Amino acid sequence: MAETATVERMKDSATGLDKFVLREARGSSVEVHLYGGQVTFWKNNFGHQLLFVSNKATFKPPKAIRGGIQICFPQLGNHGALEQHGFARNRFWSVDESPPPFPVATSSCHIDLILKSSQEDLKIWPYSYEFRLRVALSPRGDLILTSRIRNISSDGKPFQFTFAYHTYFSVSDISEVRVEGLETLDYLDNLKSKNRCTEQGDAVVFESEVDKVYLSAPPKIVIIDHEKKRTFVLRKEGLPDVVVWNPWDKKAKAMPDFGDDEYKNMLCVGAAAIEKPITLRPGEEWLGKQEISAVPSSYSSGQLDPEVIRRMHTI
Repeated sequence: MAETATVERMKDSATGLDKFVLREARGSSVEVHLYGGQVTFWKNNFGHQLLFVSNKATFKPPKAIRGGIQICFPQLGNHGALEQHGFARNRFWSVDESPPPFPVATSSCHIDLILKSSQEDLKIWPYSYEFRLRVALSPRGDLILTSRIRNISSDGKPFQFTFAYHTYFSVSDISEVRVEGLETLDYLDNLKSKNRCTEQGDAVVFESEVDKVYLSAPPKIVIIDHEKKRTFVLRKEGLPDVVVWNPWDKKAKAMPDFGDDEYKNMLCVGAAAIEKPITLRPGEEWLGKQEISAVPSSYSSGQLDPEVIRRMHTI
């Protein structure tokens, strides 16, 4: 176990891609690839992987890495004219050597990355931007992603975008997982031509393929994994919506970079801005933040334990 927090740059021996490994003093760690600005591993202080990465994931550009936390910009899914989930997850990011000051302090164990408009991108999305991403690991092992996107165009043109942290959680059994905090909300059902529906259950549970965007969701969402007795608390800022996705069996078998049965052990839940695209005029900046805590929980009484309650009410 490390005595102090460390940030180390290295080349992945299996893929040859550059990545950063953040380690907190208590033992939690995070891996961030420069390709896609993508978090691929997040481990707690027991060394348990908390995110899902497919055994068939391709770490070969320009294919996106199947799993971890994908940065979907400047659009999510097919909510726009660009390729699926935009292009940020398919680009090589750079280290941001001198990021502007953050409006609020974050953990000292962090890495700052930046993505700028390229000539290639301008052909398909003709706007000049700077996308700054900070990945931070708190002393207690919470994973914090903060995105700052600025319009730096000189022609006076505003631009619009949609956004999501497409977060693949590792779960024991999808049929034993429930998501709380989305009940009674309206959602867009991507399996039904983005029809607007209303959530009827007292929690979101999974019995078949799900591909939904929940609208105007509260600032915290709870993902309860009964079998692992683990609860993820997701907090968000600047991101009104929440994406929930599981491909189930038929779609899983159709994806070449996804195992036939892996849908049973993953669930995507991510903070997003979809229904109302973000508009930035030249010089304006947007900030969107997602913070995840993973805490043990007890279900004998059907209630969250005091530690989960405490995490839900503290940042």
